[in-house]
Amino acid sequence: MILGAYLHTLSPFAIRFTEGFGIRWYGLSYLTGFVVGCVMLRWLAARRLVLIPVERVGDALMWIVGGVLVGGRLGYVVFYDPPLAWTVLDHLPWWGLLAINDGGMSSHGGMIGVLVAALRIARGWKGEQGHVYGAVPRLHAMDALVAIAPPGLGFGRLANFVNGELLGRIVTPPGVEGPWWAVQFPQELKSGHAPQLTIEQAARLKMLVAKAAPGESYERGLQALIGHAGKYAEELKPLLASRHPSQLYQAVAEGVVVGVAVWLVWARPRKPGVVTAWASMVYGALRIVTEIWRLPDPGLERTWGLSRGQWLSVGMIVFGLALLAVVVRRPAEKLGGWAVRRGAGT
Repeated sequence: MILGAYLHTLSPFAIRFTEGFGIRWYGLSYLTGFVVGCVMLRWLAARRLVLIPVERVGDALMWIVGGVLVGGRLGYVVFYDPPLAWTVLDHLPWWGLLAINDGGMSSHGGMIGVLVAALRIARGWKGEQGHVYGAVPRLHAMDALVAIAPPGLGFGRLANFVNGELLGRIVTPPGVEGPWWAVQFPQELKSGHAPQLTIEQAARLKMLVAKAAPGESYERGLQALIGHAGKYAEELKPLLASRHPSQLYQAVAEGVVVGVAVWLVWARPRKPGVVTAWASMVYGALRIVTEIWRLPDPGLERTWGLSRGQWLSVGMIVFGLALLAVVVRRPAEKLGGWAVRRGAGT
């Protein structure tokens, strides 16, 4: 039986050295996001659209990288999986909190980390004579970092799709033809979101798992089946649900729509903090909408109809509204936008 939905057969490895070790697309997505962010920040600094000195963009980037990685991991542990904080592993890195190789980063936590990095960048740097230079208003530093964040968010969501994680809602159940735009993820078999199979389908899956790894345990066989889904596509497709590609929805929303909104706000002169406020509100609203088609993490049921990510996004909207209400009343000087001809203000 040939289903209309696309069968996900992408490997999480861009380059694989061994079965479980190699260069992953997820890591490359972070690296690409940082490189693009650095280029954008340098471009803004060179044109005095941000007040951070061009020669200090590299130093600023180091704080951004640290903020994203530390904030993203701590955010995931605090918001989604607190037991990792006291989990001891029998392999490197020994502590669950540090096991980023097993996945688990929070975009909301990463944003908090970026805001903390902005506070440090705003303090400036000491020159050779010991004097501080390059200090900027805190809200301006936040605006600068928020403006370069959307590409990284988009790349991260694309990596989520490649990894087959953060699955979307089911469009059609196993054995029912799915629409062309839907995706079948073999990873659902180990995600905690696998749909109920019929007795016949379950038996066929068991036989297929044994075929993928003869003589191995069911767990190892299942992993082998997922890793070589394309080889068993004809037999596997009728056993998988067709789902919304929610990762791609969020890649467009967070990487493109938020980016366009941020740059539209930046186009005209505005007070420091306005960009951050609008970015928080737009991101929060889009995250709430796109998570309609994304399943919550296993074990984290919806509360009053909203997922954990949606509630955190409600907080972002409240934060953005409060920040906007404060900054528009502050007697601060407006900074020039990219659409204003040079020399008309900075």
